[in-house]
Amino acid sequence: MRTGAELLVDQLILNGVDTAFGVPGESYLAVLDAMHDRRDRFRFVACRQEGGAAFMAEAWGKLSNAPGVCFVTRGPGATNASIGVHTAMQDSTPMILFIGQVGSVDVEREAFQEIDYRRFFSPICKWAAQIDRADRVPEFVQRAFAVAMSGRPGPVVLALPEDMLVATSDVLDARTVVAARAAPAPSDVARLAGMLAEAERPLAILGGPGWSVEAARHIRTFLERCEIPAVTAFRAKDRLDNAHTLYVGDLGIGADPALVKRVAEADLLLVLGARLDEMTTGAYERIAVPTAIQKLVHVFPDAGELNRVTAADLAICAHIETFAEVAERLSISAAPRWSGWAKQARQAYERFIAPVSPPGAVNPSAIFAGLRERLPQDAILTNGAGNYAGWLHRFHLHRQLHTQLAPLSGAMGYGFPAAIAAKLKHPERVVIANSGDGCFLMNGQEMATAVQYGANIISLVWDNGSYGTIRMHQERNYPGRVSGTDLVNPDFAALARSYGAAGFTVEKTADFEGAFEAALASGKPALIHIKTDVEAITPTTTISALRAAAKG
Repeated sequence: MRTGAELLVDQLILNGVDTAFGVPGESYLAVLDAMHDRRDRFRFVACRQEGGAAFMAEAWGKLSNAPGVCFVTRGPGATNASIGVHTAMQDSTPMILFIGQVGSVDVEREAFQEIDYRRFFSPICKWAAQIDRADRVPEFVQRAFAVAMSGRPGPVVLALPEDMLVATSDVLDARTVVAARAAPAPSDVARLAGMLAEAERPLAILGGPGWSVEAARHIRTFLERCEIPAVTAFRAKDRLDNAHTLYVGDLGIGADPALVKRVAEADLLLVLGARLDEMTTGAYERIAVPTAIQKLVHVFPDAGELNRVTAADLAICAHIETFAEVAERLSISAAPRWSGWAKQARQAYERFIAPVSPPGAVNPSAIFAGLRERLPQDAILTNGAGNYAGWLHRFHLHRQLHTQLAPLSGAMGYGFPAAIAAKLKHPERVVIANSGDGCFLMNGQEMATAVQYGANIISLVWDNGSYGTIRMHQERNYPGRVSGTDLVNPDFAALARSYGAAGFTVEKTADFEGAFEAALASGKPALIHIKTDVEAITPTTTISALRAAAKG
C-alpha cells in the first residue's frame, strides 16, 4: 500500500525524473514527505517564487526534451506559476505543473485559496485535470507525460487534492511513457525531392521543439548535401552552427533587412520543425497569410498546427527526428543552381554581425563579439525579454544545440531562473544569464536559490535605467513624452554580494574582460552589473533618432 503522494513521486522516478522545482506549500506536504524518503533518487529544488520555479522547469524541459516538473501550492502559488505554463505553451516545451488543491470535501465552497485549475489553466496548456483518487495516480501521470511529449509538446497541469495525497492504494505502477512520433510518408518525401529539384532559390527555416543532437546532425548533412542556405526561427539560433557557411541569419525581432528581403526572394521555403509564429514571420508579413508567395514545405509534429495560419504546398506531419533521419539521405542530382545566392546570403550575415559603434562607454556588440571568441562551444546563454536581448541575438554565435534558452512568449524575468536550471542540469558547462535591469528584478531573488544549490552561473545585468523596449515604442508613438518607463535601480553587484554571490561592476567596455574572468574564477554564482546608455536602445538606432523621426 502506498499513499497517493508516494505513488506520484514513484511515477515521476519511473519516467526518469530526478529533479523538480517548486515552492513548498501545506497543500502538498504529503508529496514533500514522499520526496524525503526518495531523496537519494529525487531532488527537490526549493525556489523563492513560483514564477521562477516554473521558468526553471520550463528550461529543464527544453534542455532534456522531456517534461520539466514543478510543484506549487494552491491559489497564489498556482497563479504565480502560470507565467511558466504560458511560456511552455508558446515555446512548445514539455512540462508538468502539479498544484496542491483543497480537500475534496471543501470543493466548490471557495475554500481557502481554492481555484478550479481545469478552468483556469485550460486556455494555456495542453491538458488540465484533477486527480481525485489515489488509485488513479499512475494513470493520470502516465497520460500527463504522454500528452506533454506527443504531437506539439507542451505543458500539462494536474491538481492534487490534499485528501487524495494521504489516501492509500495497492495499485500497480504504470509503464514508462515512450511518446509516439509521427514520421513522414514516402510519398511526401518524394514530392519534397521533386520540389527541391525545381527550385532556384530554396531557403530552410529551422526551429521548433524536439531537436536532438542526432536530428541536428542529420539536418546539417541534408543542408550540406544540397547546399541549401538556412535561417533559424525566432530564438532558435542553436539549431545550426552559426559559424557554418550555410547559416545565413535568424528571423525575429531586429532581423537583418537584407535577410528579410532574401526570404521574400526565395522560391521555396523549407520550414523544418518551426511554427510560423508572429515573430518569425514579422507579424505574418514575411510569409503571407493565408497563402505564401513562395512555395512552402512545412514539417511539424502536430497536424493541428499545419495549415493553421498559412497553407503549405506540402504539409508533412513528422517529428523533427523522424524527418531528419529521412532528409539526411536526400540529395539533388546536379550541382545546385543557387550556390551563388547562398554565398551572398552568408556574406551578408557576416557583415550584419560585425560590431557596431553605439553611443555610451559600453558597447554591447563588442562584448558579445569577444564572448563568442572566449566561450567554449557548449556554453549556454539565456535571456528574458527586453531590447538588451537584441544585442545578444545579433552578435553572439551559437555553435551547438541546446545552448540557447529564451522565451518565445516574450516573458520578462525568464533568463535568470532558466540559467539556474541549466547549470543544475549541466554543472560542467559555462552558463550565462542575460537580463535587463527591469527583467532581472522580476526574478532576481532566485539568486538565493543559485547560492543554496551551488548553481555557479554568471549573470550579466544590462542596466540602462529604463524599461527599454517600452521606451523605444513610447518614443516612436509619443516622442519626448516619457511616462512610466524610467527606473531607479539598486547597486546590482552589491545586491549579489549580499546573497553570498560574487558581484562586479562594468562602466566601460574595457572593464568587461577582467570582470568576466574574475566571475569565472570566483567559484560561486556571480553577477556583472553592466551600466549602458539608454541612448543605445538598439544596435541600429538611438532614442534621439527615434524621437526625431517620430516628430518628422
